[in-house]
Amino acid sequence: MTELTKAELRQQKHSSLPTVAASSLAGTAVEWYDFFLYGTAAALVFNKLYFPSEDPLVGTMLALGTFAAGFVARPLGAIVLGHYGDKHGRRATLVASLLLMGIATALIAFIPPYAAIGVAAPLILLFLRLVQGFALGGEWGGAVLLVSEHSNDSSRRAFWASWPNVGPPLGNLMAAGVLALLAWLLPEEAFLGWGWRIAFGLSALLVIIGLVLRLYVQETPLFKEAQLKRDAQASAQSNLPIGTLFRRNWREILIATGSRMGENAGFYIYSLFIITYVTEILGQERQNGLTAVMLGQGAAIVAIPLLAIYADRIGRKPMLVGASLATVVWAFAFFYFLNTGQMWGTIVAAVGGLLIFAAYSSVIGAFFSELFPTDVRYSGTSVAYNLASLVAGSLSPIIALALYRQFGTGYAIGIYLAGMGLVSLVSVLFAKETKSIRLSDLDVPAAR
Repeated sequence: MTELTKAELRQQKHSSLPTVAASSLAGTAVEWYDFFLYGTAAALVFNKLYFPSEDPLVGTMLALGTFAAGFVARPLGAIVLGHYGDKHGRRATLVASLLLMGIATALIAFIPPYAAIGVAAPLILLFLRLVQGFALGGEWGGAVLLVSEHSNDSSRRAFWASWPNVGPPLGNLMAAGVLALLAWLLPEEAFLGWGWRIAFGLSALLVIIGLVLRLYVQETPLFKEAQLKRDAQASAQSNLPIGTLFRRNWREILIATGSRMGENAGFYIYSLFIITYVTEILGQERQNGLTAVMLGQGAAIVAIPLLAIYADRIGRKPMLVGASLATVVWAFAFFYFLNTGQMWGTIVAAVGGLLIFAAYSSVIGAFFSELFPTDVRYSGTSVAYNLASLVAGSLSPIIALALYRQFGTGYAIGIYLAGMGLVSLVSVLFAKETKSIRLSDLDVPAAR
């Protein structure tokens, strides 16, 4: 690729950073609304409608098992959609993932209960959950790269790249809020019978909004440059970015995956398992858990971009080290506050945990983007992100329930969560500080 071609590419009109950030946030919020809606419904509805059992905790564990199945499909989605994103573009891949997620979620609203069609009901639910997981596998990496690669200048990259990370708490907030509103408006029988289905049907409308915003944004300039370079050197390039990734960047994959263990395990305990703990174990009203989660998610939404501004000043490693240490401490404080049995204790537990999640989320978008070169960046960020979700996020609610059934105390769960925080801490200590680099410099062979 000639220097003239590079200059021409950089002079082309590209979407503004605020526009790109808004588009990425909208898309991730919709996809995480769909994904978390399932998780929240698994703890409140699916355990009763699709997995009936004499022991409520057993029914809940089975429902959470299908929740975990979505995580199993995420690495496959990361590989397939990551390959497509590295070969054909970030924008088109994000549109495809959003469509897949929206269709699967909307169809869940029409599945008859176990009492009507028997074992076919949970099997259909499982299949659609796998489609959700596949779609989400390619979402986060693409959304983050869409912003990061439009901000090759490193001075505010953490801030701009943090906006897609607002999507998970915003999506969770919307999911919990919609279900809480429906549960408040409807009696128990109506909510279990048909009320919860409204929340899943809303996905179709949200997907349309997200698609409009995504189609408005242009492809990233860094990808266009990398594509031209790849076309000019086709004979020297691998046809499979995933093969190049694991051969050349395996160390970065391990660091990135490990750095998310405390964040991901903690997030699903703070925002999902807390509802099961409050309702099934402490015997409180489900509204208590939902309210606490909504307040915590609201706090995280505000904190993520603010902490990202700070991360652009102090660096990626200090923020991640601090969040990992906080995870170890809060692992035990979380259950101390929950066990007070008071509403204020539930709120403090959720808000504190989700603020720690916000500290992680403020920086991982930039941190992951800064680990990989453009030709494998989509695959690298997606694979690392979703491997951590599979190992930590998918299993944490099930492990938490199993630990409580075995030991009868939330502090046993705290030991597990603290261990995940230590894994993150060790992984981050092996990483280099990356806040001052330009993403385009990672594509220069001499820089590697």
